[in-house]
Amino acid sequence: MPTLDRHDSVFVLDLGAGENRFHPDWIAAVDEALDQVEKADGPRALVTAATGKFYSNGLDLDWLLAHADQHHAYVVSVHALFARLLSLPVPTVAALQGHTFAAGAMFSLAHDVRVMRADRGFWCLPEADINIPFSPGMSALIQSRLTPQTAHEAMTTARRYGGHDALAAAVVDHAVGEDAVRDTAVELAAAQAARAGETLGTIKTRMYAPVLALLRDTTNPLG
Repeated sequence: MPTLDRHDSVFVLDLGAGENRFHPDWIAAVDEALDQVEKADGPRALVTAATGKFYSNGLDLDWLLAHADQHHAYVVSVHALFARLLSLPVPTVAALQGHTFAAGAMFSLAHDVRVMRADRGFWCLPEADINIPFSPGMSALIQSRLTPQTAHEAMTTARRYGGHDALAAAVVDHAVGEDAVRDTAVELAAAQAARAGETLGTIKTRMYAPVLALLRDTTNPLG
């Protein structure tokens, strides 16, 4: 399960050591951590990271298949998490030390900055291969954070981007060695920590207003 630690002005949310799929309990734990970050006083920033082979492998499809009657509520909760992170009034940096797939990749796009391991691991939106179309909110999130060319390629071809390719396509902002991923993310976050607060939240909310409206649609989240 996710754990939250603080290093001076930077909160580090470790998403876990497994595949870090979006189980309802995992989503609730991340939300609780974000509550703590938002309520803290003074300069602060957030780094999300993970331990092991995966940053996040996305939706918990096994749970979803076993709880088909909760499909609507589950999608709403995932969308709400994306919206919250996208508009968080705190600088955010994703430290991608491992595979970042599907909803995990979308989660990374909701951060202000992404740092990826250069030599191993992939960032990928595999939906075209696994026959799961993007929801309107997901499509809007991806297209708001990637260039049109990269969004088209990533969404329609399920390309797996290694660190250097992800940097070249502006999927991530930095590609560094394995040992430097988390440290680089913390350094970048600390440099922006003084900007946390209501003004930053308002800027993000207005910048991404159309995306947030789709992600917060609880009536017809799947279009």
